[in-house]
Amino acid sequence: MLRAVALATVGILGLVSQPAAASEDDASEWLQRMSEALATRNYFGLFTHTTNGQSETMRIVHRVEDDQSLERLVSLDGSGREIVRTAKEVHVYLPDRRVVLVEPRTEASSLLKSLPTPSPQLDAHYDLQVRKGNKLLGREVRIVDVRPRDAYRYGYRLWLDEESAMPLRSVVTDPSGRAVEQIHFTRLEMPARIDPSATEPSVDATGFQWIRTGRQPANAALAAKAAEWRPMRMPPGFRLIASRVQTMPGVPVPVQHLIFSDGFASVSVFIEPGSSSGPAPPESTSVGSANAFTIRVQDHIVTAVGEVPPATVRDIATSVAPVTSLAPDEAAKSGEPASR
Repeated sequence: MLRAVALATVGILGLVSQPAAASEDDASEWLQRMSEALATRNYFGLFTHTTNGQSETMRIVHRVEDDQSLERLVSLDGSGREIVRTAKEVHVYLPDRRVVLVEPRTEASSLLKSLPTPSPQLDAHYDLQVRKGNKLLGREVRIVDVRPRDAYRYGYRLWLDEESAMPLRSVVTDPSGRAVEQIHFTRLEMPARIDPSATEPSVDATGFQWIRTGRQPANAALAAKAAEWRPMRMPPGFRLIASRVQTMPGVPVPVQHLIFSDGFASVSVFIEPGSSSGPAPPESTSVGSANAFTIRVQDHIVTAVGEVPPATVRDIATSVAPVTSLAPDEAAKSGEPASR
């Protein structure tokens, strides 16, 4: 149950002013312009999302109100699924299951998935290149390649509108260069204003089950039962950036949630109390670029999930251990990030 919820929400995981024009050969500047456009422009459009050989047509609406971005993403292929990003939360409406998944909103990315943003960490682990591309949707484009320097990260190829830097197409590639996920816009408009009703859900959720994730446990005694876990070793570049205790659907006691990042890609690890007997949990699951790996460690079920290659979530899941079982030098190296 925990692994399913984590995979379902991992990608739910963003024009006040026109960004300055990027130099023609500076990939970092193009990525910076793209990030600003995604966060600050009003836009709506249709795109095709392809994962695991399956394609889905989606409609997206993004509007900016008082410097706050609000979004609505709708599946047009029968399920009626909608994802609405409000000022404080992200709501995933699943009409076929009569369920609404709710998680706290983060500012990490828009509903278009995480895309690379320029930073020293990005330069350290990825090679960036930019070149002129053929027109898309009648617009001149630049192609930005973000190539990982090792097999622990995915690569990205982005087709950016030269005028606005909006991504018209994106492809996520595995270490062998194979496309594992693609987004391709077939329509994109950027009006000065979008009516507020366009980002309101159209699903009547009366009688639906609302499942909330990420909340802090109200019972301090239960929270105290969640043991502190830390990594013993990590894939190159990844480090522990946050640790918190939270409630999860279907889990009777709080779980610990660890977040690891290389400055761009991130992996969440959930540690759930479990029985040491019975069948071992399923080991791996993949949905497009999102991968999960589950393993039993010292009477706990550990699940790592993120938009990284399968080897990365496997190595991170198998590296964590309770602080009490770490040697003093290992515990010191693990660091103590601020709880969130």
